[in-house]
Amino acid sequence: MTESTNLFEPELAPDRDPLRNLLPGRFLVLDGPDGCGKSTQFRRLVEYCEALSVTVEQVREPGGTQVGEQVREILLDPDNEMMVVRTEMLLYMASRAQLIAERIVPAIERNRLVLADRFISSTLAYQGTAGGLSPEEIAKVGDVTTGGTVPDLVVILDVDTDVAAARISGELDRMERKGRAFHERVRAGYLAQVERDPQRYLLLDAGAPEEVVFDSLLAGLRTRLA
Repeated sequence: MTESTNLFEPELAPDRDPLRNLLPGRFLVLDGPDGCGKSTQFRRLVEYCEALSVTVEQVREPGGTQVGEQVREILLDPDNEMMVVRTEMLLYMASRAQLIAERIVPAIERNRLVLADRFISSTLAYQGTAGGLSPEEIAKVGDVTTGGTVPDLVVILDVDTDVAAARISGELDRMERKGRAFHERVRAGYLAQVERDPQRYLLLDAGAPEEVVFDSLLAGLRTRLA
């Protein structure tokens, strides 16, 4: 397994932080198993970018567009338990295609930082390793979906499955209800992606305190985007 980034490099003054010039026009993804703390780190990174005067286009998957949000309702509805994994995969890809065309590509063309909450890395973990579809099959559909628009970097927030489960509160959606064994495979799927393509992925220990995780995230971005 690729080692997690554990450098401690705290926030810098906006006029001293190289991220101010490294982030515009980039496409970054934050991803990881349910309960990894992704939403918290996503929010913190957006706030930090705003302090740097970096314009951020925030997108989430599935969703992010009028069409995508309708697809999201179908995918996460607990009543749709009969949905097969191939249908899941294609629906996620359909939402993604709309998001790329409508928001991601235009934002990159305007030199904005695109920050995505999940991307194809999620499909490879959930419908691939955990769901049983081959990564090669997903990649073929993904090539059609993205049309060559791929992230500059995918940040994976890794956390023990039991810790992740304890962090999830409230009513569970259809994907969150799939059980411990499924979510163990999801985690393994993310780690396998990092091992296959370490240059495109940044692995962080999301079991650490929130502040430590965020400092590691900033340090990793400074190193990998330089």
